[in-house]
Amino acid sequence: MDRFQAMATFVRVIDTGSFSAAARLGNVGQPAVSKMIAQLEDQLGVRLVTRTTRGLSPTEAGQRYYERARRALEEADEAEIAARGEGRGLTGRLRISAATTFARLHIVPRLPAFMDQHPDLELELIMDDRVVDMVEEGVDVALRMGALPDSSAIARKLATGRRTLVATPNYLSRAGTPANPADVAGHQAVVYTRYEAAHWTFRHAGGAEASVSVGGRLRVTAAEGLRAAVLADMGLAVASEWMFTRELASGAVVEVLPDWALPPIDLWALFPSGRLTSAKARAFADFVGEVLKEG
Repeated sequence: MDRFQAMATFVRVIDTGSFSAAARLGNVGQPAVSKMIAQLEDQLGVRLVTRTTRGLSPTEAGQRYYERARRALEEADEAEIAARGEGRGLTGRLRISAATTFARLHIVPRLPAFMDQHPDLELELIMDDRVVDMVEEGVDVALRMGALPDSSAIARKLATGRRTLVATPNYLSRAGTPANPADVAGHQAVVYTRYEAAHWTFRHAGGAEASVSVGGRLRVTAAEGLRAAVLADMGLAVASEWMFTRELASGAVVEVLPDWALPPIDLWALFPSGRLTSAKARAFADFVGEVLKEG
């Protein structure tokens, strides 16, 4: 039995909480994982995991082994990178989670540059607006926006984006352009329910604040829907600058009430606590931060 492989498999089992999930992440069958853990227990002469009707958990000995094995794997990962040298790039597989629209607009088009730097690195990009379970789905780094829920994940802020009121010129020519926040109440609003309630709060450069209750016939649960609705001339919407970067630059979408700001939105890189925060995950987070600085 390859001791290093067995150690990595055991760490994966504890991270995911089951043999089946660990098998999926390792692209092997569940019996192979069960057999490897049993062989590891025989070799060490201690029981490492306890199986109950509620799942799987490490024994006291298993927890001690897990903590040291996790550190050993992390150090091995760093040692390999140091030995190869920065010019050789990263290797292995990196599993990333990101919101669909943000990934489509800002991550995927830039991936060739990142992958050219690391020709031996494989990426799995989960594009989904839902908040995935990073441990259960084996995610190494997740890109998330907005306020973070209470979580054991390690968070690193990558950027802060402006949020603004937008619409198409076609919509504004038909419905009129609001001159102040109070005028917004008389317009059709497209509400993105993931981040917005039925009222929007504006702050003027001079310090004044105005909260407006908005009405509209369309609410959407995904950023793709918000983009499509705005581009179909359906109304005003509050959106991050990242959602309409090209359209704002081309004039296909315009900023409404530019002297009135909305609360900004933060982009975070999350790393699962208790798991390896690999050099690959850190390098990808650095890459995304640089991408957003470039605009």
